[in-house]
Amino acid sequence: MNLYIFNESSRAAVFGIGTYIRELTAALRNSHIKVFVVHLKSDKPQIQTEEMDGISHLYFPDSEKTPRTTDFKKQNELYYRSVVYLLRLRIEDNRGLIFHLNYNQSDKLAEELKKKFDCRIIMVVHYSNWGFSIYDNLERLRNILKEGKPEENFKKSIEEEKSYYSNVDRVVCLSNYMQEILCSDYKIDVKKISVISNGLTDIAESKTTVNDLRKKWNLPIREKIILFVGRMDEVKGLAYLLKAFREVLQFFPKCRLVIAGNGSYDRYTKESQDICTHIIYTGLLEKDQLYEWYRIADMGIVPSLFEPFGYVAVEMMMHELPIVATVTSGLNEVVDETCGLKVPLTIHPESVEIDTTLLAEKILYMLQHPAEARKMGRNGRKKYLKEYSSEVFRQNMFQFYESLYQ
Repeated sequence: MNLYIFNESSRAAVFGIGTYIRELTAALRNSHIKVFVVHLKSDKPQIQTEEMDGISHLYFPDSEKTPRTTDFKKQNELYYRSVVYLLRLRIEDNRGLIFHLNYNQSDKLAEELKKKFDCRIIMVVHYSNWGFSIYDNLERLRNILKEGKPEENFKKSIEEEKSYYSNVDRVVCLSNYMQEILCSDYKIDVKKISVISNGLTDIAESKTTVNDLRKKWNLPIREKIILFVGRMDEVKGLAYLLKAFREVLQFFPKCRLVIAGNGSYDRYTKESQDICTHIIYTGLLEKDQLYEWYRIADMGIVPSLFEPFGYVAVEMMMHELPIVATVTSGLNEVVDETCGLKVPLTIHPESVEIDTTLLAEKILYMLQHPAEARKMGRNGRKKYLKEYSSEVFRQNMFQFYESLYQ
């Protein structure tokens, strides 16, 4: 079996999709599947290949530096057609050929691959464009699809997504939530869809104590740490978290909110000026640094307005962190009541909001009941090992790939 996993240079590659591909290649390393990673629109000056940890990587430079047309869509189509032509020259073993796509821009790519190869093509639904604008407001989504008048461009985007999924052999969803939407709203045959949760490699035990880590990061030993990890933008619910944290400080002043990630610094630092001495903005951290914060923290918080899966929540569970999370999309399936406290979203016809007072109450409860919080953390660790470990992910993907040729 020869598996070609497609990556693409973009913000998504730095965050969720990049993590997914790293975990997938790690899970499949040293297996009976020959794995290749195809990097599209790379910053390499020319086409090149390299071997890293037993995985072959093939890089195709970005054509935008030498465009053949000013029509962006046409330029993309020409680019993908050229990529497929060059792949045909380089792929020597066509046995059990699988192309694993990860980006919604890939409808033309899938079409060209089908023309040139005897293969199976799969598409993983990591996100939907509407999720970044209307969040977890399914009633609004369905009204737009039904009427199609006030937001015609929005409906067009969804039609394009449906086209992507129609051009592939199988679609992988990361949650039952997304599967239901694809079946009921995108009208994709349920037999074509598989639900496979992401997995994360477990970390080795660290010999460094939590107290030593607190000293390293210049933190008081007894101060409670609330950890937020993610992009600083609207969909992650950070604005609501800052308002809730302001309420938390009135009752529990010996705590600090740590925001690990990059994004709209100016907006959020301005919104939190009056409580800035209780907030740390770390910026985007290296993985080993981020894992130190997971060990330091007393609780994690994921206040997203939309989350197709929830990698951050799984990382928190892996580190035995109790979690406060919103009841939204795929995140609701990752975090259950045994490992965290949950805050429902308030859905309006044109917006989605979080009750900041309720969010503050959940955070305060976790801070004021440390024994119960620790129990939730242990339960989260058990759930991670049972459902989201690298080994579980590995076995699920093996079975899925093998089913493509049965």
